[in-house]
Amino acid sequence: MSTKNPEIGRVLVTGGTGFVGGYVVRTLLKNGYVVRVFARSNRRRLGSSENSERSEIVQGDILNPSVIQQAAENCDAIIHLVGIIEEAPRRGITFDSIHVTGTRNVLSAARSAGVRSVVHMSANGASESGRTAYQRTKWEAEELVRNSGMEYWTIFRPSLIFGKPDSGCIEFGSRIVDTLIRPFPIWPIPGRGDYRLQPVAVENVATAFVNALGSRRHSGKTYCVGGPETHSYVEILDMLSRAIGKKPRPKLYQPIWGMRPLVSLLAPTGILPITPAQLELLIGGNTCDSNQFQEDFEIQLTPFGPESLAYLIE
Repeated sequence: MSTKNPEIGRVLVTGGTGFVGGYVVRTLLKNGYVVRVFARSNRRRLGSSENSERSEIVQGDILNPSVIQQAAENCDAIIHLVGIIEEAPRRGITFDSIHVTGTRNVLSAARSAGVRSVVHMSANGASESGRTAYQRTKWEAEELVRNSGMEYWTIFRPSLIFGKPDSGCIEFGSRIVDTLIRPFPIWPIPGRGDYRLQPVAVENVATAFVNALGSRRHSGKTYCVGGPETHSYVEILDMLSRAIGKKPRPKLYQPIWGMRPLVSLLAPTGILPITPAQLELLIGGNTCDSNQFQEDFEIQLTPFGPESLAYLIE
């Protein structure tokens, strides 16, 4: 359950038209906040429940300091959600530019505008010595937040986030269904497929983000956020398949040493539903200890199962 902090009125949400952003914006509005959404494009409009006198979309690039500065004016808090899982270097979209430079710009704008509270979206596995640039740049962004001098700051490290996506948004469950489960008669599995994953419901994540605004109890903390149970990758595939009314398909287990060069070669063509960075993140597993998160936010975590996956057939 979310509650409004009476000391905070207007909240800037970067990436507010994305998958998680849509849920965060709706939760903010439901609890009486005024919301300013910062997004690269205004082509995606806020839904009917969001399109009110208390919400607006500001179009801009997070890599443009002056634009994000203008967006932060008259805001009391910022929820920073912008992040990528795939690079597009030719367009200047890299892990370093979006995660590090983008976060630096947001924090600079926050300080200049007198924003008191920042809630930051990181990722489970963020580490200075992470195996991928994605994990390392997520860590660098966290360090910027921790050393920002903000009165209130909270960092969340979610694992895989699942839930019904808004139109045009990417969500891991539906993406796997569309790019692997439906089109392939045999599912290629990197290694043995026994690496563990811990999906967490998007509603749980959005509630926590909103409750962390200006909260002394949650300020200065970094929370790992995972679901109530872990499952192997193969179990996840079978569960997703059953959720759409299909029997699990045969699996073709491939040695990881052979998958790496193949993914690197074919990823740019779009033939494979995975990039080299995503492959490394997958085989590295994605689990965490969510006990502190549950204790501090008193959230009943939603299980990853038939009932919560019903959105896949809607």
